[in-house]
Amino acid sequence: MGYMQRHGAKRARPAELVPGTLSVITARMDYLPRDTALGWQALEWQRLRSAQQAAVSVYARGRDYHKVLRTRLQALATRLADEVGPLGARVFTDSAPVLEVELAARSGVGWRGKHTLALQRDAGSMFFLGEIFVDLDLPATPPAAAHCGSCRACLDICPTQAIVAPYRLDARRCISYLTIEHDGAIPLALRPLLGNRIYGCDDCQLVCPWNKYARRSTLPDFDARAPLGTATLLQLWAWDEDEFLRRTEGSAIRRIGYARWQRNLAVALGNALRAAPDAEIEHALRARLPAAGEMLAEHIAWALDQINA
Repeated sequence: MGYMQRHGAKRARPAELVPGTLSVITARMDYLPRDTALGWQALEWQRLRSAQQAAVSVYARGRDYHKVLRTRLQALATRLADEVGPLGARVFTDSAPVLEVELAARSGVGWRGKHTLALQRDAGSMFFLGEIFVDLDLPATPPAAAHCGSCRACLDICPTQAIVAPYRLDARRCISYLTIEHDGAIPLALRPLLGNRIYGCDDCQLVCPWNKYARRSTLPDFDARAPLGTATLLQLWAWDEDEFLRRTEGSAIRRIGYARWQRNLAVALGNALRAAPDAEIEHALRARLPAAGEMLAEHIAWALDQINA
């Protein structure tokens, strides 16, 4: 991603990002909703097989994690200052060019899995990472040992084969990147592979054996908001921009904006049409076409072409 490239070596040199940094305190926060059922992975696979259901990554169904984790890290930094006296501290969570997984691995929070995410033996990978850069010279904790062994389930399951080798991800093919960070047209060859995924992708985590140990959050913040855990594609397609903004207030989803949201839904609706012709989906797509901007109109036209694909 561009912002990572622009900051260059700062990603690997904390003291260049925050002058005076001597140590980094790393933390994780589990995010599975409190009411997550046993066998939750099977339920998620079932959703992905239901072409007209909307698949939103588990982490994004509740409150924006940036807000939750940053607030708690700041509270921890304040408590630390109360104990040791004035200190320089700055908190991060997926909000700056910080090599979070590498820091987590070096500090023992988890190891880097072959899907490039952090893994922990007693928590899987369903957690967020955060850091506190401090100007204290703290004793280092030992790094985490890797436990992926010969497993390659995440490489084999990736719909777009974005995990091109163990520990190496081509973001240009990653569904999470395409549906969230990418602001242009979805590449034609990859559109059918998105299926019904409209925000993020959890496949490499769903298949990971270590996620049988994934932990439920203790916070209500990450409980799934209605209707993100149960919605159909057509229900979400019916939102106008005002409803999108209202429904995603305080959610990580809001930052992609209404245009990308519609783009992602158009692709998913096209994939649903390819799976089975549906007059209601076709009508909904055609009804949106006259007022659509150039990018959305192109994705709607592609979706309608899938009827005869």
